[in-house]
Amino acid sequence: MSPKIKFTKIFIDNQWVDAVSGKSFETFNPHNGSIIANVSEGDKEDIDAAVQAAKRAFHRKSVWRLTSPSRRAELLYKFAALVQRDLEYLAHLETYNNGMIIRNSRRFVKLAVDYIKYNASLADKVHGKTMPIGGLFSYTVKQPVGVCGIILPWNVPLLVFAGKVASALAAGCTVIVKPAEQSPLTSLALAALLAEAGAPPGVVNVVPGYGETAGDALAHHLDVAMISFAGSLEVGKLIQQAAGANNLKRVALELGGKSPLVIMNDADLNIAVPFAALGVFTHQGQICIAASRLYVQSGVYNEFVKRAVEFAQSLTHGDPSDEDTQYGPQIDELLTTHILKCIDSGKLEGAKLLTGGKRINSTGFYIEPTVFADVTDEMTIAKEEIFGPVQSILKFETLEEVIDRANATNYGLAAGIFTTSLENAMQFSTHIEAGMVWVNTYLEFRPDVPFGGFKDSGIGRENGTDGVDIFLEVKTVTMALSKDF
Repeated sequence: MSPKIKFTKIFIDNQWVDAVSGKSFETFNPHNGSIIANVSEGDKEDIDAAVQAAKRAFHRKSVWRLTSPSRRAELLYKFAALVQRDLEYLAHLETYNNGMIIRNSRRFVKLAVDYIKYNASLADKVHGKTMPIGGLFSYTVKQPVGVCGIILPWNVPLLVFAGKVASALAAGCTVIVKPAEQSPLTSLALAALLAEAGAPPGVVNVVPGYGETAGDALAHHLDVAMISFAGSLEVGKLIQQAAGANNLKRVALELGGKSPLVIMNDADLNIAVPFAALGVFTHQGQICIAASRLYVQSGVYNEFVKRAVEFAQSLTHGDPSDEDTQYGPQIDELLTTHILKCIDSGKLEGAKLLTGGKRINSTGFYIEPTVFADVTDEMTIAKEEIFGPVQSILKFETLEEVIDRANATNYGLAAGIFTTSLENAMQFSTHIEAGMVWVNTYLEFRPDVPFGGFKDSGIGRENGTDGVDIFLEVKTVTMALSKDF
């Protein structure tokens, strides 16, 4: 049974309102392409109304600015409890709107609760430093940066909302959230829970809409002090340009990846094969940290490829809301077409298609789990982010060689290695150019561990204490002391 759609309007000042233009847009179920609901379509005027609400809520005499850090923590703990209370509803809503299989949606809602609680624990631990020198006394204070725009991706909107918004609120900021137009529903549901938890009007505002209108207006707005964005490299560059075009607002960008996963000859294939497969087939490859470049050492290459094909063929696809489904749909027709073009390029450029590669089901946006062998570094499927279920397997001989090949990309989000050698693990983790490195595991992340990338994969870090720090400014105060003492 599909979840009830409770919220489809814009959320400003703790009120549900229609778009100023009166327009709305359709949001779809990726499983069968059916229309779920019509959602109010925010535009420049709606963004401005949300920013003004957030600006009022950030005023020095506002209820929010006079709220102590411990009270902000209490709000976040209440929010976490409400998310936990509504876990099943939120998980099914996420699955219904973006095609994530239900077991993963539940996992991410539980992780969102952890993210919110962790940030709540940091709210009253934002401290400065003291520096007494001679006749002067200096100290620093950390203050919230101000009104923040948060632009969400469509693939894991609930989890990213929880992490970014909880970090911003722990710091004392106010926010305007612009969810992706493909999957806005859980963001609206979370806004309602924040109001229920006691967030004052204007502290959290949610404006659904399109990137080129609502997102662009948010990125250019002079009263927005910071943009925190998760999404594609192309859009991230546009946001950075917009941020520098007027008030030089701060940006935090979590962008794409083409993450390498290395399988050494000494790896335990019973562990490495499933992790490598799940590293690229989880959420049908629609994750920024997907292990989309799989480097396998020559000594185990043939055996690994054989097992990789068997694993891919074992995955059962179907309605993502069914408990037994292991593999769901892509988000929409646009991405489905892009993935199929990438698969065609792999075949044309000489990679060996071993399984998958075709569209399945008469309705919805399903593509078979796809495995290519004999992939080389110059092929399109080894260079470009596909954001789909395509496992590209490349062969290598030495660790030194594979580190250089793995680093030969403009991305640097994540990387991994499977080996029983501590030397291999240390050399790889030291020299690989990536923000996150996993050894003998993959796709492991927690609220207390920083998340972010090198190079074109982003700017700044989320999670851990870094997640709150990016929403803070450091102010230095210096006082002259009386010389009579």
